[in-house]
Amino acid sequence: GPPPAAIERMGDKAAARTTVAAAGVPVLEGYDGADQSDATLSAEADRIGYPVLVKPSAGGGGKGMRVVRSRDELTNALAGSRREAARAFGDDRLILERYLPHARHVEIQVLFDAHGAGVHLGERDCSAQRRNQKILEESPGPSVTPQQRERMGDAALAAARTVDYVGAGTVEFLL
Repeated sequence: GPPPAAIERMGDKAAARTTVAAAGVPVLEGYDGADQSDATLSAEADRIGYPVLVKPSAGGGGKGMRVVRSRDELTNALAGSRREAARAFGDDRLILERYLPHARHVEIQVLFDAHGAGVHLGERDCSAQRRNQKILEESPGPSVTPQQRERMGDAALAAARTVDYVGAGTVEFLL
């Protein structure tokens, strides 16, 4: 399986976003910084533009995520996200991302050996969700063009390669 360093870097959303962006993988505009003050998060949300998604840096499954459509909603969303993240993950750090209301959730499975050789197994569209949990996965993704498939496959391999990933893993995209 993956080495501990890969799990550590990719298991934390802030570290993962920073790591893959440095490798040239496209990421949504956002904020991954260490300053977690409301003033900084508010300024960053203004810079990103609304709507913005507030997400815990740790964990997953949609826990603690909040869609914020205006600055007036931000303070309550930050407090609620922090509380839920602390309870669920023992870590109340947050990240911000531009919210894309009609995006498709597309995942690509990758396989890497201990020598750095990797392949991807194509994409699956996981957009059919309820409460941020997948209900149906469709492969190949009906909304993915051949050009997008190639670019996302290359990006998935680059993301895994940048952390010396070993084994099977999944790279998630918003399309």
